[in-house]
Amino acid sequence: MSAIGFRIKKGFERPDRKLVDAFKDLPVANIDDCMNRTACLDSGMKPFNKMPLLGTAFTVRCTAGDNLMMHKALDMAQPGDIIVVSSEMNRLRASCGEIMVRYAMSRGIAGFIIDGCIRDSDEIAEIDFPVYARGVTPNGPYKNGPGEIGFPISIGGVIINPGDILVGDGDGVVVIKPEDAELLAEETRRVTASERKSLEDIAAGRGMNRDWVEKALLAKGCVYVD
Repeated sequence: MSAIGFRIKKGFERPDRKLVDAFKDLPVANIDDCMNRTACLDSGMKPFNKMPLLGTAFTVRCTAGDNLMMHKALDMAQPGDIIVVSSEMNRLRASCGEIMVRYAMSRGIAGFIIDGCIRDSDEIAEIDFPVYARGVTPNGPYKNGPGEIGFPISIGGVIINPGDILVGDGDGVVVIKPEDAELLAEETRRVTASERKSLEDIAAGRGMNRDWVEKALLAKGCVYVD
């Protein structure tokens, strides 16, 4: 029988931690703007507490309604990894709850992204561990497999590879390829500093230069009608 669909890759290359930490405190929206607005998971992936997300992707593919491979991932992931679970956008059964979150925390895992549902949402809302998912259901999962660990997965319209850098805040999650990270972090810091200056100008009553709006309208052929 082919192993495709039920297999585990034992290891993968992770980016240097300094490269990951370069995105600490940078807004997801600004990072995505610097990636031509192409790298965020869709709006269905929502945070279930206010903890910022930052780490490297540990990818898991589960059959809808099953979490056997996620349990295996909990024992394989390294500190700083974020367990990312593709579960076919399943909304009938939860992939995890408070106990799995607490166990992940004890192992230094940096967060969960679940392309499906969680449970124990009231408790998770109070835990200092970032969790993103599509929804909540009290209905628990099966533990039969099949599934995969350590292979590329697709979540929220974005392909995620093991070792990709993931950043999340209240707006959502952005996916960064390690080879793009150094220059991207520098550009995002410049954009963030510029936005901070604009906010300071507005607060001080200095206003903003809005000439670009009129120029854009004229360039697109917009006309004024009396």
